Amino acid sequence: MLKRLLFSLAAVSALALAGCAHSPQQLDPNPKINGTINPVGQGQPVSVRVVDGRPSPTLGTRGGLYPETSAVIVPKDKVVPKLQAQAEAAVRLLGFTPSPNAYNAPQLTVTLAELKYQSPKEGLYVTEATIGATFRVEVQNGGRRYTGRYGASLNQRFGMAPNEQTNTKLVSDVLSDALSRAFRDQSIGQVLSQ
Repeated sequence: MLKRLLFSLAAVSALALAGCAHSPQQLDPNPKINGTINPVGQGQPVSVRVVDGRPSPTLGTRGGLYPETSAVIVPKDKVVPKLQAQAEAAVRLLGFTPSPNAYNAPQLTVTLAELKYQSPKEGLYVTEATIGATFRVEVQNGGRRYTGRYGASLNQRFGMAPNEQTNTKLVSDVLSDALSRAFRDQSIGQVLSQ
């Protein structure tokens, strides 16, 4: 009886400790342009390019007892094609035609400059996270150039450690917000249309 009780206590302790350690999460965010974008173009061709300018695909860690094992990762090949599709959709909403091989067309480069995920370092449990995204947009049309930085952040509290699905939604929301802010900047459309 005592042996069985000790074994049960050991099993419960092992499960409790395993609950404090998190495995890495590889996210596949799905950013979407939201809000209204005012059209200013007349179908002119625009070369649109999206670049991953982050130093690493790792956004940060989810904290907990073993933060070194709880990395949050967004691979370049998961995010860049989706950002490219959304940037092209936004250019269409602005009234232009995305044309990758258009000779002498205005150029729009969208760089994902930063994507961060921060949890408190102290404590065994993940109770909150701050997620941030920053884009740098460069427009070149003939001799005219325009550059802007656009960011968004979100602080989220949790009752329990967030799973991959929850973190994917949070990162998607922050990317969507920052990208939408960029394309609502009227200066981008003005420089493209001149």
